[in-house]
Amino acid sequence: MLDKRLPYVGLYMHRPPLAPIARHPLPDGYSYSFYTQGCELDWAKIETSVLEFDAEFAALLHFRSKFLSYPNELSRRCLFIEDRSGEKIATATAWWLYINGERRPWLHWVAVTPHYQGLGLGKALISKVTQLMTDLEGEVDFYLHTQTWSYKAISIYKANGYHPTDEKVLYRDRSNNYKKALKILEKLDERD
Repeated sequence: MLDKRLPYVGLYMHRPPLAPIARHPLPDGYSYSFYTQGCELDWAKIETSVLEFDAEFAALLHFRSKFLSYPNELSRRCLFIEDRSGEKIATATAWWLYINGERRPWLHWVAVTPHYQGLGLGKALISKVTQLMTDLEGEVDFYLHTQTWSYKAISIYKANGYHPTDEKVLYRDRSNNYKKALKILEKLDERD
């Protein structure tokens, strides 16, 4: 879950070609599944549970506006983790963005429902989606956007070859506040 007690500072991370991908298997009793029609409701529920959206309706509107026009891509890029009962409890997407006219692979919308955090599901999900991106896109540069609110996830990203970058990667209206974010993250590291 996002730690909104911290100042929000956006940060971009970059994974160069051939960077190592950590191998974290799913714990027993959990499984992966890909997006099928209707799973946007599960996505909205998961993303709202981690405070990315204030309401499931807002999350659903976002999903519909950004992803539903690509149903074939969703079915091979939007991944979920299900618990023993088949409930979807985590998600991440191996997507892409066009930046300055160039298509770039982008690790997108990673979330694990709070009740299931701390079980190794995030580690497994990020390594699985990073491998999926490599399979789909080849060994090229990958990016993701995160923020200081997600400081716990940043170490998982690092274990999969992603590192903070001061590149001027623009995504929507978010600028890369590399130096400011690193100062906050360093203080958190000292605290731990």
